[in-house]
Amino acid sequence: MSGDPKVQNLAKILVGYSTQVKEGEVVSIDGENAAAPLLLAVYEEVLKAGGNPVLNVALDGQIAAYFKHASDKQLEWISPFAEWMVDHADVRIAIGATTNTRELSGVPPERQSLRQSVTGDLMTRAMKRSAEGDFRWVYTIFPTSAYASEAEMSLADYEDFYYGACLADDGNPLTAWKRASEETERLAEWIEGHEEVRITAPGTDIKLGIAGRKFIPCVGDHNMPDGEFFTGPIEDATEGEVSFHLPAVIGGREVSGVRLKFEAGKIVDASAERGEEFLIAQLDTDEGARTLGELGIGTNYGIDRGTREVLLDEKIGGTIHMAFGQAYPESGGTNESAVHTDLVCDLRLGGKMEVDGVVMQEDGKFIV
Repeated sequence: MSGDPKVQNLAKILVGYSTQVKEGEVVSIDGENAAAPLLLAVYEEVLKAGGNPVLNVALDGQIAAYFKHASDKQLEWISPFAEWMVDHADVRIAIGATTNTRELSGVPPERQSLRQSVTGDLMTRAMKRSAEGDFRWVYTIFPTSAYASEAEMSLADYEDFYYGACLADDGNPLTAWKRASEETERLAEWIEGHEEVRITAPGTDIKLGIAGRKFIPCVGDHNMPDGEFFTGPIEDATEGEVSFHLPAVIGGREVSGVRLKFEAGKIVDASAERGEEFLIAQLDTDEGARTLGELGIGTNYGIDRGTREVLLDEKIGGTIHMAFGQAYPESGGTNESAVHTDLVCDLRLGGKMEVDGVVMQEDGKFIV
């Protein structure tokens, strides 16, 4: 197996810190075969912790073959293994490792939407168990040439950048995130208990209601890398327009230059410079898809550039992100949908975030 100490450290963080696997627990380890070094390292760490690992590895090209050949009836079939895992596993560690971020770009949006709407119930059940404390999960990626090329970096540079963002190069990886998260926790505490967030930036003037909602600091327990705090905004209290500056690759398609207009919490108008048809298909997935499920505020200043991978981009210090669709119940959000699609708005160039009239952040820097 790979002897890369950063891979070993990341596995230790995922098992020992993010999910804190304990003896006797069932741990679903899901990933793609390009992540084999990290999957094996995680498998070993779970065994050392006394957990019972169940390894579920997708092959290169498997998802493309699925959408090419599956009938509608097959798209609607849910594996009993997936159902069992969502209802009974104690922990899920998922590792993305695509070797072609665009392999689904030829799949008609309605086929992806059909699959999403069918699996939406699984996502809702998993989020509910997670909110109740019965299920722990974390998602990360393994550096591949595909992610590196999307980020416009060499693989070697991307690996350094990625493991650095995960704090896997820290001398004591198990305590690194606790040390790095004090500011995120302070900011989450400061904003909670307020009523309204207003965000202004080029092409953006939007107000979100947050009264009575919980702000959750993200400290490496669900995403790796991490660094944000988020809530589920009040479902019918989002008003205004927002422009998202960073391109994202969603379902194999680049979606960029997105503009959304909200009235009484609903997206009433949506456009994109690229990927507009796919964006609209996502918004039309179900009743809850046109309502925001999340407002997130990035705090990781170690991630300093867009990479077209939302796991990283939504954490960039000085950005905010909004996800239309499913809310995280632990934030107090009640919106339900089969989709949860994050889009990132960069406030580092002339943006401002006010909370009940007090400026919390200007030009990407926190000033409270």
